[in-house]
This record gives sequence, structure tokens and C-alpha cells, in this order.
Amino acid sequence: MRRFLGRVAGAIALVACVVASLAHAENPAAASDLRLEPIRRFRAEEARQAVAVDAEYFYAIDDRRIGMYAKRTGERVASWAEREGGPIVHLNSGVVLDGRLHCAHSNYPSVPMRSSIEVFDARTLAHLASHDLGLLPGSATWIDRREGLFWVGLANYAGRGGVPGRGPEHSAVARFDAAWRPLGSHAFPRAVVLRFGTRSNSGGAFGPDGLLFATGHDAPELYVLRVPAAGALLELVEILPAPASGQGIAWDPADPDVLWTIRRKAREVVASRLVGSAPARSDPARAR
Repeated sequence: MRRFLGRVAGAIALVACVVASLAHAENPAAASDLRLEPIRRFRAEEARQAVAVDAEYFYAIDDRRIGMYAKRTGERVASWAEREGGPIVHLNSGVVLDGRLHCAHSNYPSVPMRSSIEVFDARTLAHLASHDLGLLPGSATWIDRREGLFWVGLANYAGRGGVPGRGPEHSAVARFDAAWRPLGSHAFPRAVVLRFGTRSNSGGAFGPDGLLFATGHDAPELYVLRVPAAGALLELVEILPAPASGQGIAWDPADPDVLWTIRRKAREVVASRLVGSAPARSDPARAR
């Protein structure tokens, strides 16, 4: 009997070790002290797809409309809406660069996937330009700029809007030069792809320490990723709970530790402060 109980205890211990190992693989930096603390919330009717932000305003983004709001008061000061039958059908995340709001745009859920970057004046919301990205291996969901290059999230879905044979595991982050010539891409680690479910990467923005903070379609969490020094696979640093429902996010240029997110069902924009510090690279030789 004692021998039997000992075997049972050993089996339980083994299962516990396996579960712990899987948990660590899913969230390798679970012991870090990074966290988001909400500091402001605003109602915004257009907060369905994303939020972008500059020094004075935040921009709530829906499929075919944009609302511009004062950061201090939450008052809407300007708006834009696509005309009936117009070419802009599915705006996604946005980022303000050099006084212009750049939005990732796609023909979702139509296939084959076509994407563009739509550019608006950040003060008047007048539509200024469109950069046609053509047929990419995914649907453009977010845009950011880092070290002189444009970075664009390319989503692939297992359900609506997807292409047979190309599920969420084919989602990627593509790089383009200033003339929008493709330079290559990075894949998401398996632990993040699993959390996408049948959907994909919806938002992304480079934040503190040069880390990429990415979201899925619905989950209230952020995937903190590091661009690798070598290879094409993004490195998972941390999975953070977040006051968000996936979708597009933005770092505040006037307060670099503040991240803006949206809560779709509440039509709400949330500003949160990132506190704590990210863990260092596990392999110092790979640090840049």
C-alpha cells in the first residue's frame, strides 16, 4: 500500500512539474513586476477598432469613422466619416507621425486580402493620402515606426476573413522602408499564436525599452515581445493583463510610460501607466 501511495504521489508531482513547465513556456517572465495601472477613462463612440494619440489629443477609430478628443477633458473636437460606398471599409490601428494620423486599413473580411495605409491630417482629420500595400500575406491591422522603418502587423484568421490553409500561425510583423518597400518579417511565438485562438494580432506599438506590445482580437491582455538579434521569431518577454478588449493600442508621446487602449463593448478609451521593469534578456550575448 505504501508503495502504491508513493507511486501516486510521484505521479502527482510529475504532473505538477509538467503544468508548471507549460505555464512558464506560455509566460516566461511571469515573475516580473510589470503591470498597467489605469489613470484615465473616456467615453468615445468610435472606440471600436483602436485608439491613437499625440501630445494633445486621442483618436478613437472605428471601421469607417474617426473621432478626435481632447486628452485633458475627453471633449470631441473633430470627426471624420467615410461617405456611403466610399473606398475605406475597415480601418484598424493608427499612429500619429509628423502631424499625420496613419491608419492600417484592409478590405476585411473580403479575400484575397488587400491592405493600405490611410493618412489623415491630425488636426482637421482631412484625408490626405493612401499608400496601397497590395496583396500581402495577411491583412494589415496596425502600423508603427521604429528606427526609420515602418512596421505593420499582418493578420491571418482561421474563421471569417481568413484564407484556407493560412491560419493565425501565419500572422506576422512586416517591415517596410520609408518608400514602403518590403524588407522582411517576423513571426509570433507559438505561445502567443495559441492565445489568438481563431483570430489574430489586432494591435501593436513599440514602447519602453524598445519592446513591442501587441494585442489579440478580444483578450484583455498584452503580449510583450522583443525583436530578436538574430532569426525571424519574435521573443516573448511577458503576458500582461490589460484594461482592454484586444484591438489597437498606442503609447503616449507626451508621457512615454502611458499606454492607451480601448474597451469595445463599453465604447471606452483607457489610459494606463506602465510600472515596473521588464526582465533582461536570458542570454546576455544576444543583447543589442
